Amino acid sequence: MTNKMPKDDIESAILFAKKYVEDLLSFFGLNTDVYATTEDDEVIELSIPSTHLNGFLIGSRGDNVRAMQFIISTALRNNGYSHSRVNVDVADYKKNRADRLAKHAETWFKQVRDSGELMKLEPMSAADRRIVHKAAADYGLSSESEGEGRDRHIVLKPEVSPEGEPSEAVLEKKTVKPKTVKK
Repeated sequence: MTNKMPKDDIESAILFAKKYVEDLLSFFGLNTDVYATTEDDEVIELSIPSTHLNGFLIGSRGDNVRAMQFIISTALRNNGYSHSRVNVDVADYKKNRADRLAKHAETWFKQVRDSGELMKLEPMSAADRRIVHKAAADYGLSSESEGEGRDRHIVLKPEVSPEGEPSEAVLEKKTVKPKTVKK
């Protein structure tokens, strides 16, 4: 069950989040328009256009983008908004990263399909895991997340029974590690 908010509350939350990000950016001397939308009435999408501060705003592996999301979500909650899920993207960094990750995941999928063996991927963020899970399903592979916290990773499985479970043959085979990939 999803908790969708009333339309006027959504619009108010979007305007609040947009203004909050613009104020945050102005603190760093960056006066730019932030584009704010929601496609599903659940996640506020905030897009910051390309600037000379892209590297700073994105941070190492998107750490600063995730920090901004956390700050904005917290500000929404602290200001009484019932909806606080936020996705911030700077200069299409996340979109481009998702495209690159999905494309690279195809090599993992081919490796799993060709070898018939399980593959445990390196730990990755929840957003990256969602991208790989979706791509694996589109490719016809089974995938699941294992582990906790920063050690949470995906296990790719080559064969799926009609019930959605890996076949016994797959479970008996050894696992392979993927080649190291730069993200």
